[in-house]
Amino acid sequence: MIILGIDPGIQVTGYGVILINDNKMIYKSSGIIKTSTKDGSLPKRLRIIIQGIDEIINEYKPQSISIEKVFFNTNPNSSLILGQARGAAIPIAVSNNIDVVEYTALQIKKSVVGYGHAKKFQVQSMIQKILNLPSIVSEDSSDALAAAICHAHSMKFMSKMSDINGIKNGRLI
Repeated sequence: MIILGIDPGIQVTGYGVILINDNKMIYKSSGIIKTSTKDGSLPKRLRIIIQGIDEIINEYKPQSISIEKVFFNTNPNSSLILGQARGAAIPIAVSNNIDVVEYTALQIKKSVVGYGHAKKFQVQSMIQKILNLPSIVSEDSSDALAAAICHAHSMKFMSKMSDINGIKNGRLI
């Protein structure tokens, strides 16, 4: 299974792609989508995010996309703009019939570091270790890879719970 993790942002959107093979997580790709435009208009930035995510989907063909949920901070305008960046990424996945799952930043950090209030450098360091990378990747790429890893852990847990409860494909066995 291929999972695409997305760390949405209106100026920089991070992405990370991992392959799950025999319970191993294998790094495929990561990077950022920069939305710099001459006039800085929101619609143009959203178009860049949409085109970037679409290219990544077409190249890696993920079966699942994991994206960070918006948290509400003290500036409501910032939350709204971040929500629009997420809103640009999600419809691309849906239009490609890809499952989209959402996790909070706390869930993602806890899944990767073991502590929901971990610092950025702690997440980066764990991503490097978990995926056996030669160096630390950027914060945005690292956060996106963390979202993908969080979903991989969640899927593994749900699979084990289904086995324990005697459920397979939604049916009792």
